[in-house]
Amino acid sequence: MSACVVFMGVSGCGKSTLAAAVSQALGLPLIEGDDFHAPASRDKMSRGVALSDDDRAHWLATLAELLRQRNDGVVLTCSALKASYRDQLRAAAPGLRFVFADIAFDEAQRRVTARAGVHFFSPELVRSQFATLESPVGEAGVLAVDASAPLAAQRDAVLRWLGAPTPAMPA
Repeated sequence: MSACVVFMGVSGCGKSTLAAAVSQALGLPLIEGDDFHAPASRDKMSRGVALSDDDRAHWLATLAELLRQRNDGVVLTCSALKASYRDQLRAAAPGLRFVFADIAFDEAQRRVTARAGVHFFSPELVRSQFATLESPVGEAGVLAVDASAPLAAQRDAVLRWLGAPTPAMPA
């Protein structure tokens, strides 16, 4: 299947886990957006300092270029918290779709705190992520999924939305 899909949302929403499941089901390459943050940005986030639009500019340009190069199909994770960030990515890949992993603040905070020490993102930043988030609900080409639902249910909802077959249930 040829699809370009960005899995987006605040830190802790499970976008990487869901994107990996969908990538595997579709047989498409997975690009983990966090891998392309500048070292200075990673350092800031690890210290609990929120990134500015200027901090994100090169990162978003890099992700847009990766989408442009993979218009034959790719799954990308990117917080894409603001409409302007999503528009920048859309400009690089016409027809781009977004899956918004929607999660409550308390659950995101719990998840990010649980992975502290394993992931560079500081739990202190969850509140700023929610403050920055401009909900994509209502934008064209966006599917919102309940990030607290079981992973298989989220994956299958995305696959149905993309018009792809869902994995067979075990007997």
